[in-house]
Amino acid sequence: MGHRSIKIQRKCSVFTGEIFARHEMDLHSECNARLMMAISGIPDWVDIVAPEPATVSDLERVHKPHYIRMIQDLCALGGKRYIDMNTYLTAETFQVASYAAGSSIGAVQHALAGEHSFALVRPPGHHAEPETAMGFCIFNNVAIAAAYALERGKRVAIIDWDLHHGNGTQKMFYPDDRVLFCSIHQINSFPRTGWIDEIGSGEGKGYTLNAPVREGSALSDYLSVFNGVFLPAIERFLPDIIIISAGFDALSDDPMSGIKLTPGDFGVLTHITAESAGVPLALVFEGGYGPSLGPAVSSVFGALGGVCPRYGPGEPKDSTKRVVYQLNKLIS
Repeated sequence: MGHRSIKIQRKCSVFTGEIFARHEMDLHSECNARLMMAISGIPDWVDIVAPEPATVSDLERVHKPHYIRMIQDLCALGGKRYIDMNTYLTAETFQVASYAAGSSIGAVQHALAGEHSFALVRPPGHHAEPETAMGFCIFNNVAIAAAYALERGKRVAIIDWDLHHGNGTQKMFYPDDRVLFCSIHQINSFPRTGWIDEIGSGEGKGYTLNAPVREGSALSDYLSVFNGVFLPAIERFLPDIIIISAGFDALSDDPMSGIKLTPGDFGVLTHITAESAGVPLALVFEGGYGPSLGPAVSSVFGALGGVCPRYGPGEPKDSTKRVVYQLNKLIS
């Protein structure tokens, strides 16, 4: 796959900073080294904005007060501890996670003002539920940022392209017709949610779209889902903003991945989303643990700035074609 470079057309910002190094556990894959790899992909023309913390009121838009207090109290004890099999806390986790959530709100503020923005933050967030931490996630950064926009009367579309299903984000907006949630993820991967028939409830029925794709899927499968389901649904929904749960663990060299995306593929997905929707994007870093993380982030920024990726044709898997057919049948 090749790319042709064209003149940078659009201003773009990124929220990141040294604060995110302070949440760390020895030998854990969710570490600051992976954020540094992502940061290595920031081009020099992108404006870097200092991270900013969320308030407790910001967190309470999606999380239960008793859960927030529990995280505060556990961190105040000092030391390092696991709160489930793979999610840890340190003395500084509450502060760091608050900055991750606040920077995600900042990215949304910039996007609503007309500028693409990327919150390169950690810990990630999309598995965190209203009163539960899980899957490396403490506070649900994307959901908190989406709730900020909702409070200002905005319609929000969320695309989650992380390898894993964003169960927490889905749960928070499942009955809400003001949020269109679209997730493409590897079938049967953690946390084993996000099935095709999970399409929302009550007024939110039809506003949750899940595309579980099989191991070995590639860009052709992702394009089939985006062009066949997600982007037409977004065009009908007419959002004021699109927030992307931007995980990069679907890269072929990621240790967690069974998906075969390349770094340039993420530029393609970013480009077609921005072009189709016609509204600025706010991206929030989720997973991503492999060596080509930096080039993938660079490809995303290139697409945000005006580089139009070229990609060859490809045939999606028959299983992916069935997912597209079944989703369209469910929401028609």
